[in-house]
Amino acid sequence: MLDLCYQEDSRAEVDFNVVMTGEGKFIEVQGTAEGEPFARDSMNRLIDLAQGGISELMKIQNAILNRQ
Repeated sequence: MLDLCYQEDSRAEVDFNVVMTGEGKFIEVQGTAEGEPFARDSMNRLIDLAQGGISELMKIQNAILNRQ
């Protein structure tokens, strides 16, 4: 899931923030284990998930902006 609500976020195992440009370059990647440490492959999956979500949001935003 992306952008968790408070109830989900408060129970998450990792707090992970990713910010990207419209060109797909990273501005921020920040991750903190909330309990047990997490593995590198988990971090890679989180980055991939964030990148996919950001890409999808950019497509939606661009489609809306191009209609105006």
